[in-house]
Amino acid sequence: MTSPPTLLTDPFLQLPTESSVRVVWFTEFAGTQHTVRYGEGLTQTTRATTTQLQRTREDQDSNLANPPIQLTLRPIWRHEAEVTGLEQGKRIPYQVASTREDGAIATSQSFTLTAKPAPGQALKVLLTSDHQLKPMVAANLQKAVATAGQLDLVLVAGDLINIPDRASEWFDDAKGGAFFPALQGRASYELEKNGVKTRYRGAEILQHTPMYTAIGNHEVMGRFSETQSLSFQFADAVPRAAAEAIYSQKASSINPQADPPLQTNWIKNQSFNTDTYEEILSLPTSPTGGKQYYAVTFGDVRLVVLYITTIWRTPNLAPDARGKYREREEDLNTPEHWGYGQHIFEPIAKGSQQYVWLEQELNSPQFQQAKYKVVMFHHPPHSLGENSVPAYTNPVQVTDRDATGTITAIRYEYPQQNDYILRDVVPLLEKAEVQLVFYGHSHLWNRFVSPSGMHFLESSNVGNSYGSYVGDTKRNVPTNYQEPYPATGNPGGLQPVVPAIAPLLDANGQPQPYIASNDITAFSIFDTGTGTISSYYFDTRKPNSPIVKFDEFRLK
Repeated sequence: MTSPPTLLTDPFLQLPTESSVRVVWFTEFAGTQHTVRYGEGLTQTTRATTTQLQRTREDQDSNLANPPIQLTLRPIWRHEAEVTGLEQGKRIPYQVASTREDGAIATSQSFTLTAKPAPGQALKVLLTSDHQLKPMVAANLQKAVATAGQLDLVLVAGDLINIPDRASEWFDDAKGGAFFPALQGRASYELEKNGVKTRYRGAEILQHTPMYTAIGNHEVMGRFSETQSLSFQFADAVPRAAAEAIYSQKASSINPQADPPLQTNWIKNQSFNTDTYEEILSLPTSPTGGKQYYAVTFGDVRLVVLYITTIWRTPNLAPDARGKYREREEDLNTPEHWGYGQHIFEPIAKGSQQYVWLEQELNSPQFQQAKYKVVMFHHPPHSLGENSVPAYTNPVQVTDRDATGTITAIRYEYPQQNDYILRDVVPLLEKAEVQLVFYGHSHLWNRFVSPSGMHFLESSNVGNSYGSYVGDTKRNVPTNYQEPYPATGNPGGLQPVVPAIAPLLDANGQPQPYIASNDITAFSIFDTGTGTISSYYFDTRKPNSPIVKFDEFRLK
């Protein structure tokens, strides 16, 4: 007997306008009809457009009950319908239904939707980042909703998952903490602390609340392969220029008809791509960046989302490490195996396409007239974390040779004076009077304030923290390179702000200007009615303990 059809996700909301919103959901069957019923009594209907995801796959490392023994395409269909005729400030019920090829129907529960809020409406915005199926995500989201109640918007500063082409990380990882389940209250993640097991379900957020996201390094997939594991492919990204150089040498055999789309696709497949991320989400677009960087107005907030991230490479300096600072010794004479250091995916330096677009956006009436000006991206401009080193700049390759000319090392330097975020982007944001820069990447909470009063917030402490590098805790950085790589503190120069209300204390009873913990999770809520950003923590070692507001500041 054929089992009843099911939806792979609950519906979620995307791209709201003043009178409409998109409803999106996924199934593992193409089906014959997919609809949204909405309004009082669910009497109105709109049909969805269906597309199949092109790169979602599973492999033997997928956390499934029965993972495939080899790399396998996983067919998943995406359904998107637009609900129109909405009134700002008014919520209405909706429900989705998908009809399978045999006529059986899978139906969601009833949820609520609304149009984009009008200026002046007080909103609660969740600021979050770096979910990556980390241990405390479900607890974090569950406690955020327990604290704030109905949310109006979710902002995710990158790293939604670990391997973007691994379908189960988005939908149904067996540990119970995949991206959509955690944000839809369908997670089932068990935390064991001090011998006590507690199960968290996340929270029912996205069914009612739209989301805007930034690209982090974990949304970027590396060189495509039909045989290598997904983890290998993810870590195998190389700069576009490296793929273009290979293409120019082999163009006659790769593309004898000089077909431009074939050339573009080959170079993408031999460098990196964000295809699955872009296929899964409906996001605002910019003329030059598409979904990768964009700007949008939501209530009193003008949000600018940038594509600022690099590939993550290990700071390990061992001979067998293909890392930030060096190539593996075994690869010195095989350029096709080089990692090219911590290379940048999308240029943001002054004069680049993204920078020019940002200049134009910051000078636009929509930006300048906004009450709150917020910029979100992934890589930290200021941080006490591991990932704030080295400088955000193109790696400078250095080849060391011995007296006979034999290569002894291929190293990478990152000139601090060329940090594109600090040198080019931050002054632009300061001049435009941006009030908040929100980012993630180091799996901690810390914040900073510039002399002009611009706030920097990193709120990504959901488990698997890389730690905070202060005092005697030092980063693994080279000491014999030309560049001085800061082993402690914030390389950006600003001093961290001690939480204003209830900071955690160190072993000496001194207040800590950060939370970097695998036991204590933090989240932040932006209340646009008061202009305040409040941060809270929850100690997962004490499941019945209260949620603590430990910091608050106001945007002016």
